[in-house]
Amino acid sequence: MKSHLDAVNARFDPRAQAYLSSAVHAAGPDLQCARELLASLATRPARALDLGTGAGHLAYALAEAAAEVIAFDASESMLGVVRGAAAERGLDNLQCQAGDVHRLPFPDASFDLVATRYSAHHWVDLVAAMSELRRVLRPGGHVLVIDLEGADQVLVDTHLQCIELLRDTSHVRNRSRAQWLALLRGIGVEVLHEQRWPTRLQFDTWVQRMRTPETMVRAIRELLQGAPREVREALQVEADRSFTPSTGLWWGRRAA
Repeated sequence: MKSHLDAVNARFDPRAQAYLSSAVHAAGPDLQCARELLASLATRPARALDLGTGAGHLAYALAEAAAEVIAFDASESMLGVVRGAAAERGLDNLQCQAGDVHRLPFPDASFDLVATRYSAHHWVDLVAAMSELRRVLRPGGHVLVIDLEGADQVLVDTHLQCIELLRDTSHVRNRSRAQWLALLRGIGVEVLHEQRWPTRLQFDTWVQRMRTPETMVRAIRELLQGAPREVREALQVEADRSFTPSTGLWWGRRAA
């Protein structure tokens, strides 16, 4: 029987190129905000780590600000895409490494900045992964987390988690703002800045990017069509079943 990590790799390895060109992942106000926060640092980070780098969009931004960046992911195919894109962009300070976020192969306090974008909702044990994040971050180092948020209302959140899982069986859970704040404070990170944006997911491209089986696509459509008014309003469900959850960003610093 396959492990969850095997399932993640099976889902994303054949789709690596699609995530490089995905409009949701390649751009957005969260990525621009990340660049501004990085530019605001008084000292250039010597080493930065991007956990669950995917197609590498955050890693490319980190490479503009840090002397050395490691793009870390479980998917070798994703890392192959990142290597090619980094070479095309002339980012010779960006290196790739494969592995599991729950067991990072780095010494304690070896990074000045650790970041992750649109990956944490795939991590099967988020508490363990965040503890590893803290371990490899030096005291006083910075943390940047970007991810789709879960909903505060239980009814809305149940529907959101369900359609995410139907679309991508490697999905674990989107966390709410309150949950992220608790997680970060729990590992000794002082949150210095947080922000959220509506993130419209165009239905057809959203399921095509993951090559969601047609049976699952039909189930998602039926679930959204039959969702109660509170869910449809909160997720801004449209006639074609496109919908709009929120992306959250948290920027903080590990206590000394």
